[in-house]
Amino acid sequence: MLKTFNPEFRDTVKEKLQRQFYMHLLGFEIETIEIGLVEGQLQLEEKHKQHKGFAHGGVIATLADIVMGFAAVTLVPADQHVVTADLKVSYLNPGVGTALFAKGWVLKQGKRLNFCEAEIFTIDGQGEKTLIAKASATMATLAPQAS
Repeated sequence: MLKTFNPEFRDTVKEKLQRQFYMHLLGFEIETIEIGLVEGQLQLEEKHKQHKGFAHGGVIATLADIVMGFAAVTLVPADQHVVTADLKVSYLNPGVGTALFAKGWVLKQGKRLNFCEAEIFTIDGQGEKTLIAKASATMATLAPQAS
């Protein structure tokens, strides 16, 4: 069972999201923040696509990294930070659709490491989802620096 050490985890995540400048540049929006779970969506634009018109693998990896990282943030004290120590992405289908939906969760919580997973889906014009990538990551918890 996952345990948060921050009863105000949603506010902490929202505050930290304000400083996620690359996420904002892409246009990714977080929609769900729960203990150990974060979901969000990106409206696909030409700037998100590679030369064949599919969602770029780097965009997909970035979304996976964001949702897994912030899923881990929901579990740590507000004065601690989470960084990616390891990231693996498996691409299953081409990213063709009107939007990307990313869901990340903490599989196993630890004192210093959180083992996370994510799924990335495309959404077509009728709202149907297709799984295009699965990811896993190790998220390291950084304690506050002593002065």
